Amino acid sequence: MLRFLTAGESHGPALVAILDGLPAGIPVDLAAAQTEMRRRQLGYGRGPRMQFETDTVECLAGVRRGRTLGSPLALLIKNKDASIDRLPVVTQPRPGHADLTGAIKYDHRDIRNVLERASARETAARVAVGAVCKQFLAELGISIGSHVVALGSIRATPSANVTVARLRAKADPTPLRCLDPQATKRMIKEIDRCVKAGDTLGGIFEILAEGVPPGLGTYAQHDRRLDAILGRAILSIHAVKAVEIGDGVLAASLPGSKVQDEIFYAKGLGFHRSSNRSGGFEGGMTSGQPIIVRGFLKPLSTLRKPLRSVEINTKRPVVATVERTDVTTVPAAGVIGEMMIAVELSNAVLEKFGGDSLKEVQRNAEGYRRHVKGF
Repeated sequence: MLRFLTAGESHGPALVAILDGLPAGIPVDLAAAQTEMRRRQLGYGRGPRMQFETDTVECLAGVRRGRTLGSPLALLIKNKDASIDRLPVVTQPRPGHADLTGAIKYDHRDIRNVLERASARETAARVAVGAVCKQFLAELGISIGSHVVALGSIRATPSANVTVARLRAKADPTPLRCLDPQATKRMIKEIDRCVKAGDTLGGIFEILAEGVPPGLGTYAQHDRRLDAILGRAILSIHAVKAVEIGDGVLAASLPGSKVQDEIFYAKGLGFHRSSNRSGGFEGGMTSGQPIIVRGFLKPLSTLRKPLRSVEINTKRPVVATVERTDVTTVPAAGVIGEMMIAVELSNAVLEKFGGDSLKEVQRNAEGYRRHVKGF
């Protein structure tokens, strides 16, 4: 089983991650991982911390001469701003954040003990882990990308022929990682308006995974349905409040005849479908079509013009604490979503094909692909 843990506080010395369960022999390119780390930091509307934190990934264990050993990987990301012990006590919780509930749960009188770990800074460690998993999946012909499809009330025009290659070439270089140039211009104006108003914006990101074979996951047990596992992974990202797979939301309002993906067969092509409304899943298992997952991000909880709150000791009405924050993180959330999908797909691949080395996993996967082709 593939598993990982992260540790570290937003303004502590470092973030660390342990990734356990990867086979031996996977090429690990730290420069490519560094590119993923940088992708997480970019996007119009980000705060000042993204300008000085370089988020350099160091591999302390589990890799030798550029390949995994089959033992746990230890990853380190040092914080340039390691001022946690010099920062002021916080007693004015922010609505929508973990502040108040976390303080009650762990009996903290300084909310900083909560917000330092609850901060989305933790996701830098997840991106480091996911970057390695993406490199593993690439060895099996699986690729993952993402883009922004909505910011606030502004939705991008749906684009035909969305592929991972196109997302990398056309979405990633843009200020908001969006395929629609006109929508991007309106989104930037809306961000500028929120900067002046001291407000924040949510939105929707879409993740695409290609090259995924049919049959990952299972219908046999509820907790092993892969679509449910991916949904949980996306919901674990800070500020994500809803997840959609395929045309899930639209499908709820349509008759079944306009929702299901009809099945065809052609010699040389095998079983195939002319649509992908199900987002690459049937019965909790991958169908062999591209996986399409969307995450819905609420506006961020820290506002430059803070909302009303209550001081936890005196119980007097106050305004919430203001911490350093972004106006929006939807483009970055898409990158984080890619990494969470990469981790869970890697686990599903290992569950299906097994193997202690990359070559063994590849042999097993190739044998299964021949079975699928000849079925």
